[in-house]
Amino acid sequence: MHTEKPADWMHEHVFDAGSEAAERGTRLVMWITAAAMVIEIVAGWWFNSMALLADGWHMSSHAVAIGLSAFAYATARRYAKDPRFAFGTWKIEVLGGFASAIFLLGVAAMMVFGSVERIVAPQPIQYIQAIVVAVLGLAVNIVCALILGKAHHQDHGATHDHVHAVEHHHGHHDLNLKSAYLHVIADAATSLLAIVALFGGLFLGWAWLDPVMGIFGAALVAFWAKGLIAETGKVLLDREMDHPVVEEIRQAVEAGPAAAQTRITDLHVWRVGKQVYSCAITVVTHDASLTSDEVRRRLAQHKEIVHSTIEIHRCPDAIPSV
Repeated sequence: MHTEKPADWMHEHVFDAGSEAAERGTRLVMWITAAAMVIEIVAGWWFNSMALLADGWHMSSHAVAIGLSAFAYATARRYAKDPRFAFGTWKIEVLGGFASAIFLLGVAAMMVFGSVERIVAPQPIQYIQAIVVAVLGLAVNIVCALILGKAHHQDHGATHDHVHAVEHHHGHHDLNLKSAYLHVIADAATSLLAIVALFGGLFLGWAWLDPVMGIFGAALVAFWAKGLIAETGKVLLDREMDHPVVEEIRQAVEAGPAAAQTRITDLHVWRVGKQVYSCAITVVTHDASLTSDEVRRRLAQHKEIVHSTIEIHRCPDAIPSV
């Protein structure tokens, strides 16, 4: 059995230039969101505006969740060279994305609760003031989305340079950055829906449109959160055996002459980075000269395989390869 040692590469890759750009962008968005939150809460208290107070406290949940994403990057960077993490600290970022998605579900639940409360017990709406608040909130979120979008492109470029042969259809990305981006987009979407509803109430007298749009927005946010929970949960639980890379490993290892048939009898594949995998392989072969180095050579065409544990069992009738 042969094991290829992964530790040095893993701890260098976990926090690359792309992750640094994502951390900077997420931290900046956190401070912008927190500043907008404080301004809205203080203004709401000063002017006795429930619209400002409600939007400010709503924004606080996003500030906390985005702060959690920034904290995950900082923690991953801090422990990047800690040998106790066998495959590096990348999953800390994924865990941050998972927790942030749970926050997003909480936001959706609060939106539904508030909207139903308004349907049951309607309250007068200060339309002009509320529209101004919603437009300001939308502007803040557009700026934040642009910042995180730039960080995403830097992260994608850095990762692509490091593992340049990975097929694009594998679709890997920074799930922690995606969670922060979804919080910003969710807030922007709710602001946009609020603007539509408020204009409908102001000019058409449709006061019911505001809480209905709130429920619609909550459903949209919950849908995004569910998708992110599924993505991050899959990584955290090492549920990767349906990924295309698994079949690629089988094809690469089992290649060779029919007379010297080689088959994988046990295969485990799990992700250890944004675009990289580890695998443990047990091979049964009729090829007496097949070695772990040869198997590793066959795997080398897939740059995303950065660590392999290979065990070879030769059949009694094994023959030398031609």
